[in-house]
Amino acid sequence: MTYEPKRVDLSVPVRVNLYSDTQTRPSRAMKQAMMEAETGDEQAGSDPTVWELCDRTAALLGKQAAMFLPSGTMCNQVAVATHCRPGDEILAHQDAHIQSSEAGGPGAISGVMIRGLQGNRGIFTAETLTAAIRPVSRYSPPQTLVEVEQTANKGGGTCWKPSELREVAEVAHGHGMKVHMDGARVLNAAVALGVAASDMVADCDTVWLDFTKGLGAPLGAVLAGPRDFIGEAWRWKQRLGGSMRQAGMNAAACIYALNHNIDRLAEDHRNAATLARAMGQIPGIKAENPETNLVFFDTKATGLTAAELAARLRPLGVTISVSDTYRARACTHLDVSSEQVDEAIAAIRQVIV
Repeated sequence: MTYEPKRVDLSVPVRVNLYSDTQTRPSRAMKQAMMEAETGDEQAGSDPTVWELCDRTAALLGKQAAMFLPSGTMCNQVAVATHCRPGDEILAHQDAHIQSSEAGGPGAISGVMIRGLQGNRGIFTAETLTAAIRPVSRYSPPQTLVEVEQTANKGGGTCWKPSELREVAEVAHGHGMKVHMDGARVLNAAVALGVAASDMVADCDTVWLDFTKGLGAPLGAVLAGPRDFIGEAWRWKQRLGGSMRQAGMNAAACIYALNHNIDRLAEDHRNAATLARAMGQIPGIKAENPETNLVFFDTKATGLTAAELAARLRPLGVTISVSDTYRARACTHLDVSSEQVDEAIAAIRQVIV
């Protein structure tokens, strides 16, 4: 058995990449910023560009301190391992990324369990959380952490509103639990709702921000929280191989993203809305209404599975991702223009109608 990904056939160029916002490429200006970055030894604390990124991200998110890590998944795993002890239980939505897409990391690395909560479009309520809290007993695992995902990916790029987060956090904190936010697309939510990122995450104890999606950097995420938490988390950063050397080159790309690529996320949201409206007019396609840059749609009435539709689009240079048998996802980002959205719509019509 191998888990190595198949090499992608690039003989047919990708013209419109709707597979994921992780597909973004660093711009020429971002690459120039990387080339000019001042570097040092990140692991030893002597890389000034990394420190600048951490300080700026902590300020953006309203937290005391932050650390630079290679990926958002590592941010989640470092946070879980720091918050929890073996045998603890995390409460999270049943479709959360830490539950479905991190190879069982919480159990394998931290020895913790996840209790999946139900909720519409990836968001659970304070009432649902309250109902899942057990009385303290030696027979039950300690419930130490509540995890939320902003935006809720499998929920359709849905935004947790600040009031919803506040209600959930009040329940969690009232029962002695911490709140951790998987902030893979937290800035998409902030832009969509017109809320400052620091206000968005004010009730979360820890949060991370991904720079490799809509912000367009080639590598990196930043985990933020209380200073003592980040100080303790450095041990797990070291254990998991997240300590780096001349990481300033990658941190410079993230700083460029902070300077240039936040406000433009609104363009991705407009393109997603345009895409969803047009797809809803294609016979057999049922598109969900996007709140941000993720457009989920059902293909069942076309007679095609999501995988079959993706296979028909690929020779035309259009890529989408497959979520389930009849559920597919198209993701807009900074490398997809409004003209390319029109091209993708035409291609979908061509292979279905």
